Amino acid sequence: MANMTSSAPAAVISAELASAQIEELAALIERYRDDPRQQVKKACERSSRRLEKEQREQERVRHMYEQMVELGGNGVVVGVDEVGRGSVAGPLTVCAVCLPAEPIIWGINDSKQLTPARRELLAVKIADVATAVGICHIAPEVIDEIGMAAALRRAVAGAVEDTGLAPDCVLMDGNPLGAVPQERNVVHGDAHVACIAAASIVAKVTRDEMMVELDAEYPGYHFAQSKGYASAEHIQAIKEQGLSPVHRVSFCGNFLETQTLF
Repeated sequence: MANMTSSAPAAVISAELASAQIEELAALIERYRDDPRQQVKKACERSSRRLEKEQREQERVRHMYEQMVELGGNGVVVGVDEVGRGSVAGPLTVCAVCLPAEPIIWGINDSKQLTPARRELLAVKIADVATAVGICHIAPEVIDEIGMAAALRRAVAGAVEDTGLAPDCVLMDGNPLGAVPQERNVVHGDAHVACIAAASIVAKVTRDEMMVELDAEYPGYHFAQSKGYASAEHIQAIKEQGLSPVHRVSFCGNFLETQTLF
């Protein structure tokens, strides 16, 4: 039964509700919900909204795990995603991740929906929890040589091989590639399937770190900020300095009349 009025000051109760762990919140709201003081009422209302938001978030993540099983089956399932496909510099990076059903990695999502700090925290959790993680990078000069479609197929196959697993199903974000056996493609899979989302996060964090390193090696191109994509600053740098060895020459024709390398 809820207490009509607590003997604790309203400010103390408000602080308790604001700082409570989500697992404690429902019981605290029940304890204080009939307190007549306005400060406590408002604190309960805020806490109720926080609880509802967290419950929706947990349901979203649970659904991503359910989709992983529903689409992948009960065998060994690997999720795959890429980053850097549209970049004009740096590698194409593909990651493959096999996730167990438990423990659930709360907060997992399409990497594009997460802040850099959140991605980095989740990448650490994924590395700790995942059954296996595989990564493959395709260098800019190889992309120029074989084209993006072939580079994607090579990267997907390489990332899956790097897991050391023989998956019964490979769930991939996007359209069919025919890169590996047992491939199943899921449009917007990085937002709907747990193992694909995990792959998108690890791929993004890994490649971003590489681009920061390349920024130090080839200063002036804004690689740390643009991650190799065609930002206005990056395009201007190409026009002024020419191409570096890590640019994709075949992607940069619009930015230079005469393509030059260091």
